[in-house]
Amino acid sequence: MKRSVAFALVASASSLAVALSAPSAGAIGLTAQAPPAASPDTPAQAADRLVESEPAILRASPKDRFLRHSALATKDGLNYIAYERTYSGLPVYGGDFVVVTNSTGGVLSTSVAQTEPLSVSTTPKIDAAKAAEIARTQISDPAEVAAPKLSVMAQGRGRLAYEVLVTGADRGRESKMHVFVDAVTGEVAEKSDEVRDGSGASYYNGPVTIGTSGSGTSYSMTDPARPGIRCGGQGGTAYTGTDDSWGNGSGTNLETACVDAMYAVSQEWDMLKSWLGRNGIDGNGNGFPARVGLSDVNAYWNGSYTNFGRSQDGQRQATPIDVVAHEFGHAIFQTTPGGSSGSNEKGGLNESTGDVFGALTEFYANEPAQYDPPDLSVGEEVDLVGDGPIRYMHKPSLLGDPDCYSSSVPNMEVHAAAGVQNHWFYLLSMGSNPTNGQPVSPTCNSTTVAGVGIQKAGQIFMGALNRKTTTWTHQLVRKASLEAAIQLFPGSCTEFNATKAAWNAVSVPAASGEPTSCGSTSNDFSMTLNPASASVQAGQQATSTVGTQTTSGSAQSVTFSASGLPSGATASFSPASVTSGASSTMTISVPANTAAGTYNVIVTGDGASVDHTATFTLTVGTTGNVVFNDTFETDLGWTVNASGTDTATAGKWERGDPAATTSSGVTLQLGTTVSGSNDLVTGRLAGTAAGDYDVDGGLTSVRSPEIALPSGTLTLTFSWYLAHLNNASSSDYFRVRVVSGSSNTVVFQQLGAASNRAGAWQTATVNLSSYAGQTVRLLVETADASTASLIEAGVDDVKITKS
Repeated sequence: MKRSVAFALVASASSLAVALSAPSAGAIGLTAQAPPAASPDTPAQAADRLVESEPAILRASPKDRFLRHSALATKDGLNYIAYERTYSGLPVYGGDFVVVTNSTGGVLSTSVAQTEPLSVSTTPKIDAAKAAEIARTQISDPAEVAAPKLSVMAQGRGRLAYEVLVTGADRGRESKMHVFVDAVTGEVAEKSDEVRDGSGASYYNGPVTIGTSGSGTSYSMTDPARPGIRCGGQGGTAYTGTDDSWGNGSGTNLETACVDAMYAVSQEWDMLKSWLGRNGIDGNGNGFPARVGLSDVNAYWNGSYTNFGRSQDGQRQATPIDVVAHEFGHAIFQTTPGGSSGSNEKGGLNESTGDVFGALTEFYANEPAQYDPPDLSVGEEVDLVGDGPIRYMHKPSLLGDPDCYSSSVPNMEVHAAAGVQNHWFYLLSMGSNPTNGQPVSPTCNSTTVAGVGIQKAGQIFMGALNRKTTTWTHQLVRKASLEAAIQLFPGSCTEFNATKAAWNAVSVPAASGEPTSCGSTSNDFSMTLNPASASVQAGQQATSTVGTQTTSGSAQSVTFSASGLPSGATASFSPASVTSGASSTMTISVPANTAAGTYNVIVTGDGASVDHTATFTLTVGTTGNVVFNDTFETDLGWTVNASGTDTATAGKWERGDPAATTSSGVTLQLGTTVSGSNDLVTGRLAGTAAGDYDVDGGLTSVRSPEIALPSGTLTLTFSWYLAHLNNASSSDYFRVRVVSGSSNTVVFQQLGAASNRAGAWQTATVNLSSYAGQTVRLLVETADASTASLIEAGVDDVKITKS
């Protein structure tokens, strides 16, 4: 789509996850079960295919690899697929991004903060011990320093740094400080603290009903309907009682404080579900505990639980609705893409996020005037230090915080810096001249802004958070919220115009690549290739018809391009663009010197509202009977832990030259391959002991690129081995699956046993004819699934032929 995605061929890297059913048990299976009919790409598959096509917007380098981190589907039909990046095997801090699709897999937009491809040395000049020493000085009372992790920061062309977590206390308050120490100069590149300040008798909310557990004479302040939500004292254990009546309504009673906290977070949980389509505080149906009785004029979130103190005069606990929802708002910020650690500017946006969720929860609860009625002031009920609210969202400058964005805001103290986004949210929700009793809000550009209401404003804000990246700035929030307004309210310009007007009214400049108009995203199309594969000799051409069909809304212009071609090959389209419903002919010209092999060509249809991709499998230099062939001497795009759900802590699959290992006279990992010098192997290094790099901790998987299967009789062959000692069991395994659409089938399996099994190459043959005409992937899995066992596995010479 012209608005936000430009496509170009960069490095070969991909990540595709598929929901897997429970593995089949039993003996080796050598024949595939008949699969279900091919289904359209899932939204996550569509996003993965876009990543495989390497759009220039990802700022990818040849050393980058991508891993799908999460995929969130919301009730409005949008899908947010988040990715992490590595560079030369090191995690890239700030290299993450989010792809947004509709329910049919059409790519709507991308959220990428990285500004250019990385090109940096990965050899440190200071050691990890020195980095730890530097990091521990960043808080006043360090208790523990975690092992430094070498990483690349996505700053300019890249910055090599150690990430160090320092826990303890800082100036008397709990601290979990993430410190990035430059691995060349020893300077502190960045740091951020994970700890963010910030039926019962209730103090703030009158008689309320809260979720508790138990029966008879044994009850607990643990919410059975909202997993993870419980409340207790500073020891972390939920309060218990002999009856289900809690608190006495006093501002100094801690059980009463828990009633308020439990009620507030239950309202926030329900608001997230009803208004914003989010499942629980963490987005996956879970929440976090609350503690009360903190001996401090404060409340905070520490990355694991919320903690609430008291007012300065000691008469009230800091547990009104907006304060509780604020602290749990930090948990929401942390569990959306991009996490919570980052720059000072991100810290200010995090604080504002807490305020926004506090306001949303107050409006959802909608209590009468004698309790905690809805408003957009922060902490007015607790009156923390005797001066009224902590912050005003309609006019932050009433307490000295900025109403308008300026170059000084990113470096401000984070609670003060919250003012700009708070002011924006007020204008977006209420407008500059509300008629519902809320106060007038002056704008920085003297304009009048019409609000869209608290619920729509919350949906737009949540849509922006679902696009969050590790690097997060006011301009990136502006861009993300404008995209959210378009995609959440297709066919309407009201929400987009209000969102843009509110940002202009608080002086946040336009971001590069942000949408400038409210074009509809309800228009969609589908794209097919016929045929989806071809085999040619070097010097020849392959052709395919690219068909399009309007699937919703109006027809749109679609422009075609291709990536993933062999070196020197070209793809042309006649015509180069069509109106959806029409077709184009793709011609791939293969140079005479093209190396034999199978190439996955990603064909992209760049629409005016949405983008779609499809894979064309091009086999060069065969006699026509080889559909797919990989000896692992070059990288054809196999992806380790493509689903992001592997549990193995060591011995993960990798392509490379393996080292031999033995234990107790048993050959385990084979140092020889079937052909060439490389294979797929679980932890290719030998280590000091045989168990150093074997599979540990559970499952490791590796997934092939897409393979378009022609019609006819199809046969999969591959070389394999599974080796283990007698500490293995039948819970351990080596498996091969065929993934087609959203379904998968185990087509080969070898279980472990309580006996020594030496590594030895064997050949497996599987009939894939029932998958003819479908696009599939192979998924290879190995698991140390029970008690710790010494497990090794290898794969080589994977081939699919047609006869």
